[in-house]
Amino acid sequence: MVHPLAPLLDRAAHGAFPPTDGIVHSMPALPHGIDALVALTGTFALTGGLDQGEVDARVPHGEFRIPTSVAFLQWITDALGVRVGTQDMVFVTRSPGEPPEPVPSVELVESPDCDHPRVGEARRHRRTLRVYETVDGAGVVVLGRGLTNRWEVAYEVDPAARDAGLGRALVLSAVRTLPHDTPVWAQVAPGNAASVRGVLAAGFRPVGAEILLVHDHK
Repeated sequence: MVHPLAPLLDRAAHGAFPPTDGIVHSMPALPHGIDALVALTGTFALTGGLDQGEVDARVPHGEFRIPTSVAFLQWITDALGVRVGTQDMVFVTRSPGEPPEPVPSVELVESPDCDHPRVGEARRHRRTLRVYETVDGAGVVVLGRGLTNRWEVAYEVDPAARDAGLGRALVLSAVRTLPHDTPVWAQVAPGNAASVRGVLAAGFRPVGAEILLVHDHK
């Protein structure tokens, strides 16, 4: 059964956004012990199966600042028994497959046993991981299945190799391993300006923000 968040995200990936209704839409819980509060322009999706009436009582329609406020997130924590993660900017692109013209790229080696901290973080929140490293070990990039089984990408560049376009090349090379037109998502902390620049340079578009809600006992 398709979770209602999945088509909403897929439409956003193709440039079609939901109405700006100012509503926090309560949706059923997601599998794998991770729910989310997803913010698109002027509308929100909250998974976890909370009663819509209770959500509306705490967030009157059109109160755009309340859904990501500390008080509302604390209520979600208590109601769902979750640990609230950080708020990330959310970006999306679609795989071009193998392009007809040269683009910045880098030689990647598949490295399923990589113990890089970025890979460890991905294992906590994603499944079906594909892990790649550069030949010289200066960069690592991870593709995995995240929310609603969508493909998500994360990467890390060694400090000594930064500011030379390697982050962009890592992301471009990894995204192209997926079939043509496959949506690929990236979550970036708002303050991580270097990563924001990297995903923008790799052709990602900002589409919203989200906060993971982690059930540590599952």
